[in-house]
Amino acid sequence: MIILSLNCGSSSVKFMLFDYDTQKTMATGLVERVTVGQSFMKYSADGRESAKLEHECPDHKEAIRFILNTIVDPKIGVLKDIHQIAAVGHRAVHGGERFTKSVRITPDVIQTFKDLYDLAPLHNPPNVLGMEAAMHVLPDVPHMAIMDTAWHQTMPQHAYMYAIPSEWYAKYKLRRYGFHGTSFLYVAKRAAVLLGKDPFKCNLVCLHIGNGVSANAIKNGCSYDTSMGLTPLEGLIMGTRAGDHDAALDFYIMEKEGKTPKQMNDILNKKSGILGITGKFTDRRDVEQAAEKGDESARLAIEMEAYRIKKYIGAYTAAIGGADAIVFTAGVGEMSDVIRAKACEGLEYMGVKIDPARNREAHTRNAETEISAPGSKVRVFVIPTDEERVFIEDVVGILKSKYEEHTKFSYPFQKPDYINHQRKTELGRELEKKPGLRGIIALPPQK
Repeated sequence: MIILSLNCGSSSVKFMLFDYDTQKTMATGLVERVTVGQSFMKYSADGRESAKLEHECPDHKEAIRFILNTIVDPKIGVLKDIHQIAAVGHRAVHGGERFTKSVRITPDVIQTFKDLYDLAPLHNPPNVLGMEAAMHVLPDVPHMAIMDTAWHQTMPQHAYMYAIPSEWYAKYKLRRYGFHGTSFLYVAKRAAVLLGKDPFKCNLVCLHIGNGVSANAIKNGCSYDTSMGLTPLEGLIMGTRAGDHDAALDFYIMEKEGKTPKQMNDILNKKSGILGITGKFTDRRDVEQAAEKGDESARLAIEMEAYRIKKYIGAYTAAIGGADAIVFTAGVGEMSDVIRAKACEGLEYMGVKIDPARNREAHTRNAETEISAPGSKVRVFVIPTDEERVFIEDVVGILKSKYEEHTKFSYPFQKPDYINHQRKTELGRELEKKPGLRGIIALPPQK
């Protein structure tokens, strides 16, 4: 059974093709610059070196055609025919209270996502574009929506409610929903394996740090609190989002500069965060390089982002009564030793101590590493996320009518003997170039 997963952003489509019978990844890739010109794909098949392929994609439909044509290409493809694909899983960011777990996509489901555009303006529209485009190109296979918000349905009411007039919740369901759920689900289950513990006896603080950023307090294996709220705007400092700030500031600027609510929403979501602080950067690699060259706005952006992360680590550790581990994941979390070091600096009093050398070595998307120092009461892991694998498992579970919320559903990757074959192959290449990685790879305890 071959499953295709699709994760559509506003100008990108990330995909994975997975053979469920052999439990192997057949191909992965990312189409970038969709709708903006000079589109290209980074493509890797069956453990081979990545290739860059160029093809203009004026819309998501063409991007998905590009993907499908590539995976059946006689020279670099891995399928003889696209009809070998049994089902497609799509990332869906915001389902409100309507969806508490992944679902089969119907016209009603798509309409619900459209009704929630205002709550996830950067994500729901491209998610829906991807669903509609894929269903047009692959009309004869089932399509599933994998819910970003489902993981957080275990939050207690006192964590997800806001101190606003109660009728607003009754009328509009205004509450904290949380996002990055598939990422947190994956790394939480993997952290439990590395700790050698039952996943439902683990307390964790997980940090998904990419262009979007959120923190998750996990108590006894379930989401207890999270930094993103009604929309993905709340919480930590992000690439272009402001995160936490005084709401009165928004009204002040609207009055002073005559901004409409729509304009203010656009500024807070697309022109703030790291971009707002520096005036020119969103990519943390650019920020770190600029800071090294003396750019004060870049230096300030690093300090502000790391400080906000540190505050959430402390608050969430208190909320769950102490953490077994802190987990960094996603692009920046997996690759930036600078942000990790500054976020953990000064937390020794609460049992968090990282090893500077280990932290500097931990730059990989293919290995789970431990950066905590020997004797650290709280362990610190860098775990590359694998949201697409969550997509695959949910899709297959729905197809087989066995799918339930994660508290009742066992994922293969929560088992100690789980192996991601493609990452293992890619890690082998990395170790040839960077043997120091071998010393920090985190392995499950031996029984």
